[in-house]
Amino acid sequence: MTGGSGTRNRVPEPTASFWLIKVLTTGMGEALSDFLVTRFDPAPTVLVTASVFAVVLVAQLRAGRYRPWLYWGAVSMVGVFGTMVADVTHVALGVPYAVSTPVFLAALVAVFVLWRRVEGAVDVHTITSTRRQLFYWAAVIATFAMGTAAGDLAASTFHLGYLGGGLVFVAAMVVVVLARLTAMLGPVTAFWAAYVLTRPVGASFADYVAVPPARGGLDVGTGLVSAVLVIAIAFTVALQQKVRQIPATGTASSVR
Repeated sequence: MTGGSGTRNRVPEPTASFWLIKVLTTGMGEALSDFLVTRFDPAPTVLVTASVFAVVLVAQLRAGRYRPWLYWGAVSMVGVFGTMVADVTHVALGVPYAVSTPVFLAALVAVFVLWRRVEGAVDVHTITSTRRQLFYWAAVIATFAMGTAAGDLAASTFHLGYLGGGLVFVAAMVVVVLARLTAMLGPVTAFWAAYVLTRPVGASFADYVAVPPARGGLDVGTGLVSAVLVIAIAFTVALQQKVRQIPATGTASSVR
């Protein structure tokens, strides 16, 4: 039993627009999380965020096919909630980033090992059942938590700052792309490596723009950065959905 029926893939193809929206969601998640926990009582804020995330994720799991608004809504909530989880681990529990980063990495590896053992592959082109979606989203949540911790590790513990840390992760992304183009990395490994790295890339640059100069930033503010990124995500998803509908419209016209 696979936990669901149907053969349609329930997550998007990793196209250029996919990676653009992914980076936007990582930056938005970082900025909005920081905005919420600094403006409101952290405990109920995290609880409400977790509840909203759970509702959106359940809706995504029940979907029989890829629905752009639902999928990216779930990813956006992972971005916000994943940031809160990583921050609570460090701030509230006092766990150093040098410890939380490898712990989250170990959790991610465990998800991949179990996923491959149960399903035979971790390919995002075969997310056609509820059980595979559960593995997929477990991996996504782990990548966001680990990426958040890794970004803060580079910026704070290694004293690279948000801009310097962001550039380091961009360079790592370039290495992954080149390794994929030269066939040094397979498509599945390259995808998940890039998926992990986009988290600290987006989050580092969002922090750099949002935080005050005393923390090495431009002081634009987490609220404004969050709002701009939400609008950018909505615009890009709407554009992506419109592009996806063009072939179907053309086919219908030719039939008539």
